[in-house]
Amino acid sequence: MSGLPRYAAFAAILSAAGLPIYIHAPRFYVDSYGVTLAQLSVALFALRLIDVVQDPLLGRLAEMTRARRAAMVAGAGSIMAVSMVALFAVPPLLPPVWWFALSLAGLFTSFSFLTICFYAQGVTKAEDLGSAHVRLAAWRETGALAGVCVAAILPTALAFTGAPFALYAGIFVIAVLVAITLMAPEWRATGTEAPSTGLRAILRDGPARWLLAVALLNATPVAVTSTLFLFFVIDRLEAPGMEGPLLLLFFVSAAASAPLWGRIAQSQGPRRTLMAAMVLAIVTFAFALTLGAGDVAAFAVICVASGAAMGADLTLLPALFARRMATIAPSGADGFGLWAFVTKLTLAFAAIALFPALEAAGLNTGGESPDAALTLLTLLYAGLPLALKAAALAALALAPISDERQETRHA
Repeated sequence: MSGLPRYAAFAAILSAAGLPIYIHAPRFYVDSYGVTLAQLSVALFALRLIDVVQDPLLGRLAEMTRARRAAMVAGAGSIMAVSMVALFAVPPLLPPVWWFALSLAGLFTSFSFLTICFYAQGVTKAEDLGSAHVRLAAWRETGALAGVCVAAILPTALAFTGAPFALYAGIFVIAVLVAITLMAPEWRATGTEAPSTGLRAILRDGPARWLLAVALLNATPVAVTSTLFLFFVIDRLEAPGMEGPLLLLFFVSAAASAPLWGRIAQSQGPRRTLMAAMVLAIVTFAFALTLGAGDVAAFAVICVASGAAMGADLTLLPALFARRMATIAPSGADGFGLWAFVTKLTLAFAAIALFPALEAAGLNTGGESPDAALTLLTLLYAGLPLALKAAALAALALAPISDERQETRHA
């Protein structure tokens, strides 16, 4: 066995602590504790600034503790599980916005460290399998998207219990324990024979810099749309109750498409395939600009198309970067510390820019909002990602990287 199913399982748990938290937590604290959008934006921006500073440092820590990675992962997983319980299952022991910030700080720090270790280990694993970076990425991101699907819909599915988020946190703790146990055989010190190259060697490499720039531009649309998804469905489409099924449709489409993109990339090349997916995303954002109240069916089609496009983003772009890391920084941790750094910058932008703008325009979440606020919500949700995705497409087209079409395959 190649061990790739372990990577899918671990990715599923990590993903449940990532994007779904940006979707669920702000709305949960607004509805349950009366936290304002302005307070949330300041808290999220501060957390993202912490991430911006700490991710390269976490990459360095992961690099320095390669020989003890199993123990480090177990510790970080425990912090992540406890933080999830604090966020959703424990009534705030401080003012709600402070409890929100502290819980997320623990969750995001542990999540970032685990992600860096996980992707760094993937560089070594793919090389062991014969430079199979796209194949590993397809397994990993399919698992991640499956985890997102479950995490996105679970609070809605558990609504009948009266405490859906508390149960969600409890299920998450059990799942973390299972995933860490399954992944334990993979946390070996295979990277110790590869000397640490440090951040400078990565930043001096032209292709690596281009790929980091593409990642920055390409991750921002995801940060924007994930932050605003619930608000767009509830306030712009006026479809409360449909957010769960639409989220599930989006992520199921992404999960189903990830292995297909991987197969296409093996024949057409990962860069060419990724560019085609970016074009698909641009078209779907353009159609989303035309939507208004009641356009749920049309938005469902957009969820399918945009989800499929995101499946390529999550599979192929990290695979391209991992392939480059295998050449210039085989141990991987420093490189993926930088990777986490640039993607977190996008979340910082989303946190500080979106909510204050909507609040200033008069958006009344769950109630009557002026037309100007709803128009701004549409422009931010669809128009801004369209422009950013076009810039990412141009950057990828100009990037000085090869587009190998085949990988060595092993069972």
